[in-house]
Amino acid sequence: MFAVIKTGGKQYRVAANDTITIATLPGEAGEAVTFGEVLLYADGAGATQVGAPTLSGISVTGEIVSHGRGKKVIAFKKRRRQNSRRKRGHRQAHTVVRITGISA
Repeated sequence: MFAVIKTGGKQYRVAANDTITIATLPGEAGEAVTFGEVLLYADGAGATQVGAPTLSGISVTGEIVSHGRGKKVIAFKKRRRQNSRRKRGHRQAHTVVRITGISA
C-alpha cells in the first residue's frame, strides 16, 4: 500500500514506516502531522485510485522526527577583468518526517 502526497510544492511517494525529508513544517519533534493532499492511492490488492487533482476521504499521517538544514550551496558570480565578484551561501531548512499510516 502506498500513496503519492503533495507538500511544499513537491510530490512524494510514501508508504507506512517511510522516512522522508520535506520542506520545513511547523511543529516540534514528536508531533503528529497530517497530509490531506493525496494525489494517488494504491492498496495491496492492486486497486489504484487517481485523484483529479486530489482524492477525498484519504489522508496520510506522520510524525516529525527532526528539523535540520541541508548542505551549503555556494552562488558565485565573477566578472572578468572588472575586480567584481560576489559570493553568497545558502542552506535550505528541512523537516524529517516518518510516515505512520495511510487511512482510506
